[in-house]
Amino acid sequence: MATLAGHRGRRSKNPLAVEDAIAGWVFILPAVTIFVMFIFGPILYAFYTSFFDRSTLGNRNEYVGTANYREILFDNPDFWQAFRNTTWFTIGVVPTQTAIGLILAVLANRKIRGKTFFRTAFYFPSISSSVVISVIFLWMYQRNGLIDFAVTKLGFPRPEPVWMNNPNGVVGSFLGLFGWDNVPAWLEGPSVALLSIMMLNIWTTAGTMMVIFLAGLQDVPGDVYEAASLDGASRWRQFRDITVPLIRPVTLFVTTVGMIGTFQVFDQIFVMTSDGGPNRTTTTMAYLIYQETFKYGSGLGYGSAMAMLLFALILGLFLLQRRLVGQNAL
Repeated sequence: MATLAGHRGRRSKNPLAVEDAIAGWVFILPAVTIFVMFIFGPILYAFYTSFFDRSTLGNRNEYVGTANYREILFDNPDFWQAFRNTTWFTIGVVPTQTAIGLILAVLANRKIRGKTFFRTAFYFPSISSSVVISVIFLWMYQRNGLIDFAVTKLGFPRPEPVWMNNPNGVVGSFLGLFGWDNVPAWLEGPSVALLSIMMLNIWTTAGTMMVIFLAGLQDVPGDVYEAASLDGASRWRQFRDITVPLIRPVTLFVTTVGMIGTFQVFDQIFVMTSDGGPNRTTTTMAYLIYQETFKYGSGLGYGSAMAMLLFALILGLFLLQRRLVGQNAL
């Protein structure tokens, strides 16, 4: 019986299937090689380096175990401030850019004259240079700049100090209007300077979210809307009961990409702020990793440990989001 089973197992191997499997691996080998060399490999190397006290130039290399992680979590207040800033950045940007992207996609998906122009105009900020846009917004945020002019014309008071130099938390300032002083640091909200960068980030990323939502909207069958119209459903009811549920997988993807992007924001902080100021209220976790590794002399090992904590945080939030939302979205 064993001999017969062995012969059957050997005969069950289809030569064409084996050939297809080999061809498949050959075709994906370049992509796998790039992934291992430039993504998975560096992650493993950073994890290995995080257990060493290693200088950036490599002239100091001593195994310290988990000392880097303990120092970051228990002896580095800048880490928790950067975590707080990044959390507020994510809470403010991700829902807003998702909502604006969905609204723009719905508008751009309608049969209106010139919709190709509007799609291009909405998407154009996403393909423009982030550094150039940051410099332009920095000029707009300066005293007596375009933002100040628009705010005063609308009848609102402009912030003092000026936008990018204002460390006051917007939530704490709002609560102060009602007599609630001494707001805890975690509840002060993003500073006016960080809020300014958040508005820039929303403006530059909403177009990308629009394109993703637009692809999802075009996959929704048109006969579903026709049947809803015959039943007397209004456009709002169609949007709420048909569009939103059917594009839930797209929404999950958009929020996931947005969350990852906000936790990794760096270039706009680097260009628009003075070393993460004022009072470190614009220092994000990615920018703090750069500072600790290349400016403060903490070394490559310390920066790698901080990068691994950021990686673990993003992965944990993704898995949590997948568990809470993904089961109903897929």
